[in-house]
Amino acid sequence: MVKKTVLLFPGQGVQKRGMGLDFLAASTGAKRLFETASETMGRDMEELLRTADEESLKRSDIAQPAITLTNLAAAAFLCEKGMEVCASAGHSLGEYAALVVSGGITAEDVFRLVKARGEAMQKTAERIKTEVGDPPGMTAVLGLPPGEVESLIAAWSAAGLEGLYAANINSPKQLVVSGTAEALSEAEKRFKEAGARRVVRLTVAGPFHSPLMKEAAEEFRPVLEQVTFKDPVIPFYSNVTGTEIKNGEEIKRLALLQITSPVRWVDEEKAINAAGGFAQVLEAGPGTVLQGLWKEISGIPCLGAGTAKEIELL
Repeated sequence: MVKKTVLLFPGQGVQKRGMGLDFLAASTGAKRLFETASETMGRDMEELLRTADEESLKRSDIAQPAITLTNLAAAAFLCEKGMEVCASAGHSLGEYAALVVSGGITAEDVFRLVKARGEAMQKTAERIKTEVGDPPGMTAVLGLPPGEVESLIAAWSAAGLEGLYAANINSPKQLVVSGTAEALSEAEKRFKEAGARRVVRLTVAGPFHSPLMKEAAEEFRPVLEQVTFKDPVIPFYSNVTGTEIKNGEEIKRLALLQITSPVRWVDEEKAINAAGGFAQVLEAGPGTVLQGLWKEISGIPCLGAGTAKEIELL
């Protein structure tokens, strides 16, 4: 019996050398995706994933195409194995793989988009670093309710702490903040004093999903405008609204806002769970981050589907 499956795609921060390469031998669809990505990027993506070091993979202009390729390779292999995908969603960058699976954009267009998006975001992060001397970034705050974190940020900002923003509302117990290096260092101390169980600086190249990325959004806009977005053929859920979006033009508008807006992942998970009609949830891509976040929302488990071996076991 074929199970109706929701696919969740991870975003930047899960990258690692060698990810996705096992799908090359296992999936004809994945092989075509590698060829398409290599042509669009102007570099051999297989060679990149075999040789790139950790620091290179942290760069947005490298990580974003590489993660999107790995996510889509996993989805291609799942479909070849007979999985019936009934809905898709992606966390941050992962939203682009979800768009392809939902029928909103083509694989050719997605690599054009994530190439331009990654370059624009890397350029903006480097500009901020040059201006202030230290790299901006993101920090996960664990053990404090998101509402309390947002209230603290509002109070601290009103009192003069600049450059700190709520970025990813990931779970009832975790919110990720974006900011300048100075703002993050100060806020990390304050969050601990306020009762946070842990604060973790993330391995990303910029202060994503915050107003600090406005310049990147403006640079990305002309490339985005050239791409046609179709109405999804299966339910697609938006980071910006946390709800299902059925109109392609609206998805396109939200794709630009997503760069500077918080990721409302808790709301997305709740919307998917409330819609029902599925038998399983899979994280199609590297890592286990989304599996852990889903567990805090739903009693239906989210299983790993980021390698050929994991998918074979499914």
